[in-house]
Parts: sequence; structure tokens; C-alpha cells
Amino acid sequence: MTAGTCARGTRRGRDTYDPVMRALVVEDEVKMASLLRRALEREGYAVDVTDNGVEALWYGTENDYDAIVLDVRIPAPDGFEVCRTLRSRERWAPILLLTARDAVQDRVTGLDAGADDYLPKPFSFAELAARLRALVRRSPSARPSVLEVGGLRLDPASHAVSRDGIPISLTPKEFALLEILMRKPGQVLTRTDLLEHAWDFAYDGTSNVIDVYIGYLRSKVDQPFGCKSIETVRGVGYRLLDA
Repeated sequence: MTAGTCARGTRRGRDTYDPVMRALVVEDEVKMASLLRRALEREGYAVDVTDNGVEALWYGTENDYDAIVLDVRIPAPDGFEVCRTLRSRERWAPILLLTARDAVQDRVTGLDAGADDYLPKPFSFAELAARLRALVRRSPSARPSVLEVGGLRLDPASHAVSRDGIPISLTPKEFALLEILMRKPGQVLTRTDLLEHAWDFAYDGTSNVIDVYIGYLRSKVDQPFGCKSIETVRGVGYRLLDA
């Protein structure tokens, strides 16, 4: 062990250590990868770096990370598939996707694949650090591999939904809406909450699209089963009942 380092943390006092946070950076641009490493090290992370999807899957499966910074456009498998595969292996470290600023569909696809947040390029490292701090405050173990509310069952890893054992086919947008409702059962979610989760923060349409898609959802997860689990809270939004 070299001077100034320790195996499990940084010494604060005679018998007290701060735990080392671990981060994985997956970025194939050499300069950007180096900048990300230095920025995260300044934030107190121990950082592993790789430039391709194959190694990213190995690192992400074999190690426990507090956060993963994952570029979408990396050598195969790409960032979407890396994210999807890690979730299917029940690796729940928070994933921050790096995307092109104008690639709205990339952000939607990434969130559908199981990412927790995204950051468009170019970005400030101060914002990246703040996003990661917000993500790591959430407990990865609190994120269930399968969500169940009443007779509804949603598997984020396999993108499968069923009610009372009967499979239900949903579009990516419908799936994203149902997922956020199932993650917060009984809680009223505004149209803005739902819009930002399933579409994009820069979406320039109206919140009426939420009402339309809630109608689609009801026609698939409620009406065929004689249920009324998605409740309208007039003037506010929607909530999922344990029905």
C-alpha cells in the first residue's frame, strides 16, 4: 500500500474513516474520459474507466458501484444495451447517461432501458457532480427488480407487464407512464411529473398528451380486466390505486 492511501477509506481521525465512493465511467472519447475521471476523483470517487460495452458489462457485473456514468454511443454493445443488460442482471447502481444534446429519442430510450437520469453533451462538470450526488442519495437496494401493485406486475429489466398473470403489451411511452405510477402507488402525480418522466424535459407539446396516453393505458391494464386502478384526481393529475 502506498503512502497516503488505504484499502477502505480516507482517514479523518485516529479511528475514523470516510468510505470511498466508487464510480464507473464508460466513455470512448479519450479526452472526455480523462476529464470525467479527474472531475469524479475531485468529488472523492475511486474511478474505473473503460471505452466499450463489453468491458462495461464486466465491470458493472463484477463490481459494486455507487454510480455509473455511461455514454450512449460506445463500441458495441452500446450504452442502451449495457444499461438493459445490467438491469436484467439485477445490478441497480444509479446510471447517468451521456447523450447528444439534440438526441431526444436517445434519452427516452435510455430511460426505458433502466437509466436513472441523463445529461446532454456538452455539459458542465459541476452539473454532472450535482446529478450524481442526487442519484447516489437514493438507495440502490430500494429499487425492486419487479414492481407489484394489486394484480399488476411490471419487470423493468425485461420490459414485461402482466395483470393476474396475463401478459399485457405496452408501447415504450405507456410502459414508462405505468412504471412511474407503480413506483409511487397511491401518490398523486401531476401531468408535469408524468410528462418529464416519459417524454423529455425539453418537450414543447402540451400536457394533453398525458391524458391521451393514460386513456391508452386504461384500455390495456384496466378495462379488459374490469378494473379501475388508474384514478383521475381532477385538476391535479393521476394516481395508481391498489386495485
